[in-house]
Amino acid sequence: MSTVLCRRSRLTGRTRRLAATALAAALATTLATAAAPAAAATTAAAPAAAVRADSPYQRGPAPTEASVTAARGPFAIAQVTVPAGSGTGFNKGTIYYPTDTGQGTFGGVAVMPGFTSPQSVIQWLGPRLASQGFLVFTLDSLSLVDFPTARSQQLLAALDYLATRSTVRTRLDPNRLAVMGHSMGGGASLWAAQNRPSLKASVPLAPWETDTTWQGVRVPTMIIGGQADTVAPPATMAIPDYTSMTSAPEKAYLELRNGGHGAPATESPTVAKYALSWLKRFVDLDTRYDQFLCPAPAPTTAISQYRDTCPNG
Repeated sequence: MSTVLCRRSRLTGRTRRLAATALAAALATTLATAAAPAAAATTAAAPAAAVRADSPYQRGPAPTEASVTAARGPFAIAQVTVPAGSGTGFNKGTIYYPTDTGQGTFGGVAVMPGFTSPQSVIQWLGPRLASQGFLVFTLDSLSLVDFPTARSQQLLAALDYLATRSTVRTRLDPNRLAVMGHSMGGGASLWAAQNRPSLKASVPLAPWETDTTWQGVRVPTMIIGGQADTVAPPATMAIPDYTSMTSAPEKAYLELRNGGHGAPATESPTVAKYALSWLKRFVDLDTRYDQFLCPAPAPTTAISQYRDTCPNG
């Protein structure tokens, strides 16, 4: 474990185990309705048309409200299963990727589930984001009871595998990588951003981590929380996380109205729209997605609050 992790740890092992026991009990209830894994290996989407790009990494047509909330984007996709033992430092997972080879390489995203949760909880993000123009690696943690620091190391190991050893590595731009995760996987996303500042974006979903001091994060980070989350309460985790990121070049906090702990990990147009827009804006440098991030969205029936530094503003 790195020096920074050791120095910043605030809880004794016994206290963390007690917290984990309580978290596991809560997750058994809040994630009972988590989305099932995506079944299709390939979408029926037609190949996305190449467009004149303001950014060299811009992929796909100009976005609209309908396109960013759609269940599938313009790219046809395929998937490859990565069995345990394929690489070092992570367990197993599934890589979803665009089949298009005419627009250059794509950015990559690794996604980690939370405490006691399998890959299936976050797997919907694989085909949904891949069909918008990303390579997405959804993961199972090495142990269901791994804490955020361990999960962060697995996220980074998975990205390294994606870039250097995976069968789809030639489709990936290794300089444009991002992380996502739910609950302790969300905490892992914060640690990964802290420890690898070369990442282009981080999107923690209902992040669970007792350490809420992230002044060292220098990666554009969007946190998505649930207003009614009692497992990782926004008032003691997500909002302090957001507030502490004083070195992040851009940051945002989106809160789902009446959302519990599982809400940010459950497939929805709201989560998909803002997570996608954040990744497009900072992994692809695609300013066409600024319209969904800035000015900040007002409260709605889906959003209880939104805080941000507003890209380009």
